[in-house]
Amino acid sequence: MRSVLELQDEGTLLIEDGNHGEYRPRSDEFGRGEYAFIRAADMDDGRVLFDSAQRINDQALARIRKGVGQGGDVLFSHKGTVGKLALVPLDAPPFVCSPQTTFWRTLNETRLDRRFLHCFMRSSAFTDQWMARSNETDMAAYVSLTAQRQLNVALPEIDEQRAIASVLGALDDKIEQNQRTARALEQLARAIFQAWFVCFEPVKAKAAGAASFPSVPQPVFDALPSRCVDSEIGLVPEGWRVKGIATIATFLNGLALQKYPPRGDGEDLRVIKIAQLRKGLVEGAAWANGDVPEQYVIGDRDLLFSWSGTLEAEFWFGGRGALNQHLFKVTSSRYPSWFCFHWIRQHLPWFRAIASSKATTMGHIKRGHLQETPVVVPPNEVLHEANEVISPIYDLFGQFMIESRKLAAMRDALLPKLLSGEVRVRVDGGADGES
Repeated sequence: MRSVLELQDEGTLLIEDGNHGEYRPRSDEFGRGEYAFIRAADMDDGRVLFDSAQRINDQALARIRKGVGQGGDVLFSHKGTVGKLALVPLDAPPFVCSPQTTFWRTLNETRLDRRFLHCFMRSSAFTDQWMARSNETDMAAYVSLTAQRQLNVALPEIDEQRAIASVLGALDDKIEQNQRTARALEQLARAIFQAWFVCFEPVKAKAAGAASFPSVPQPVFDALPSRCVDSEIGLVPEGWRVKGIATIATFLNGLALQKYPPRGDGEDLRVIKIAQLRKGLVEGAAWANGDVPEQYVIGDRDLLFSWSGTLEAEFWFGGRGALNQHLFKVTSSRYPSWFCFHWIRQHLPWFRAIASSKATTMGHIKRGHLQETPVVVPPNEVLHEANEVISPIYDLFGQFMIESRKLAAMRDALLPKLLSGEVRVRVDGGADGES
């Protein structure tokens, strides 16, 4: 083990935070500037979300003296949300770290490989160190720059570093590729849903004289009405019905799972709360015992909807768990899960507006709001054909998401073994186990 401070003195590693002294970006300093302003919220599963990050203008940039990151840096969130990590792509443009973010920059790639550094910082050997040196400041966790510079980084020979990084990086690349494909599939399914069931584009095209419509099987198109009629929510295709969203699905509310304390008998279940739904992972989740009633046990491909706090709707791919209160498990015996999912997503802005209006309590919606929320239901033959198109998309989506979870588990199990030397990676790309 070598000291990080020692390495920095030797010109191997630079650690710098975004504590810009008197600089705190004002609202008028955000805009269309060149530099992204990266917060912990802009770091997700090892990636930096440059596209959605806010940007600072030239006026703000002129006042910054440090904390300017570049491609190849490893980012570490050190205050508030502590411990998030991201490896910045080499071709990324310069950016500015927020005061809650630090960059770790390899200055000598012949001694410390940047990809290996990222791998090491994700290990328990690194996490245990910063957790031991963290403090509480203003009710927020905090790992100071001084404390970070006192942490240790294991340094195998550079060839072994690169071999380790190559093995783990290949798994990361596959996970990222899976996630990109899954996101593209979901966007495709959303586009089809919007066209068929929200904008009624096939019906409008037929009304305008079209003889067919992309993605709509010809027999279905021929059976579509050629006009829209008035309804309580406006124009809808003739013969289609408007229902409340609560009538097409069952919304099962979760349990207060502290009533099911874990027993450690091998039958315990992870407690799935809103935080786990947002991450899509059971990481950091509490445990409940296996006596949780079966209907409150969730598994891959279940549709979950958080009705309190942060309102989200997602298909779950984090493995078996127990449904906590403030989450709905959404099921339907008649309608496809994707149909329920997209209608919930369609109304999420309205649900969130209701929740945010409850200033004196934790923002939430009530079951009455589900009764009031309209959905447009087509005839069975239209829904059946739509299911023939959209359901296979979600089958593929699920396969990619589950494979990504298994690859991540493999990576996380392999990481400490590689770093400890229990498993050694040959320079030629092989791996050997050592006792």
